Amino acid sequence: VQLQASGGGVVQAGGSLRLSCAASGRGLLHYRMGWFRQAPGKEREFVASILRSVGDTSYTSSVEGRFTISRHNAKNTVYLQMNSLRPEDTAVYYCAARVTGHDDYVYWGQGTQVTVSS
Repeated sequence: VQLQASGGGVVQAGGSLRLSCAASGRGLLHYRMGWFRQAPGKEREFVASILRSVGDTSYTSSVEGRFTISRHNAKNTVYLQMNSLRPEDTAVYYCAARVTGHDDYVYWGQGTQVTVSS
C-alpha cells in the first residue's frame, strides 16, 4: 500500500483546509485509514480514522466537531476536512493505513504541512 498526502498550506485561524490522501494497492477496503499529526517538539498524535464510511469514524477530542474524515472508495482517497482551524492545529499531517483488526498503522504517507496563523 502506498499513500500520498496533499492539501496542506498556510491559513489564518478560523479558516479551513481539506487534506487528501491518495492510496494505491490491493484490498484497500480492508484497511482502516487514519490521519495523524506531529507538531514541532511534540510526539505524533492520532487525529481521526475511518473504516469504510462516515458511519465508522473516530476522532481525537480536540478536533471533534471541527474536523471531518471521509473516504471515497472508488477513488481510493481519504479526506480530512478541517474547519475552524486554530494555531495549535499547526503540524505535519500524515495519512496512514492499518489492516482491520490489527493495532498498528504500518503504511504511512510522506506528510503535508499545515500552518495556522493567529
